[in-house]
Amino acid sequence: MNRLFVFFIFLISNNVVSSQSQDNVYHTSKTKVFLLAGQSNMDGRGDASKITKQDKKELKLAQNNISYYYKGTTNNIKEPIIIDGVLDVTDPWDYVKKKFRIEKCFGPELFFGIELAKKYPNEKFLFIKRSEGGTSLYGAWNPNWTLEKAKLKDEEHKRKLYKDFIEIVDLQLEKLEPGSYEIAGMLWVQGESDSGNRHGSLPTEKYAENLTSLIKKVRLHYKVDDLPFLMLGVGSNKVISKMKETSLNLSNVTLIERSLKSNAQNYTPRYTHDWNGKPANHYNYSGMKKIGQLFFENYSKFYGNYIK
Repeated sequence: MNRLFVFFIFLISNNVVSSQSQDNVYHTSKTKVFLLAGQSNMDGRGDASKITKQDKKELKLAQNNISYYYKGTTNNIKEPIIIDGVLDVTDPWDYVKKKFRIEKCFGPELFFGIELAKKYPNEKFLFIKRSEGGTSLYGAWNPNWTLEKAKLKDEEHKRKLYKDFIEIVDLQLEKLEPGSYEIAGMLWVQGESDSGNRHGSLPTEKYAENLTSLIKKVRLHYKVDDLPFLMLGVGSNKVISKMKETSLNLSNVTLIERSLKSNAQNYTPRYTHDWNGKPANHYNYSGMKKIGQLFFENYSKFYGNYIK
């Protein structure tokens, strides 16, 4: 009888230890870090007043899982707009409010994050975003920046955005305990400023070369050789073809194609009103929501194993 009792106690103890061990593994899962960069459509002009009650409910839940650092600037203010907290909408500068007739806005991160948190409710995430409207990969974002290239795009007085981006990411990662995080992917929305021939053909012709350099340098800097890199197909057809070329030549690079045709599954509508005699363009609430969801769908489909 005593032997049976001792054996029973041993089993219970073993189960408790095993359970505690599993709990410890569960709770020490590494924070998954996503890097986000680009120009104004990464910055985001989605009208936050259109966010539904269900959206708000899901965002509130996502805020339990997703920390968010965002730095965005514009040409007509000196101080950058900073968010350092949880995933949320942006209170933009007055110019953006007037142009798009909005009070608050959001970019691709909002619904990418909402969907991510729904699928992985037990994971912790950190989004780090650096974006600035009207900036080119040939000039300000070029990882091989030169004054000559910046001048070609009239960006010689703008920040060296690739350098600024890396410094911001490094600073945020330094706040985390070593070994407590993994960089799980990078999202890129940029291409419009390298389209057209206003500054000659070089920005378009060199887009694949510059994009390849950016991807490789980010991967090398953070020592993640196979870092998933997802980009939205924006800009001219020639620029988008350069994006596709890059996605075919590098592993773990995905081009997300979007459509402006209302009957398309990947329809991403834009604002329809004019501003100073020109279309305001940029993606509205529905368009930006869809972009965030497209990022999630593609990440989940091709790179979900980086989180599981």
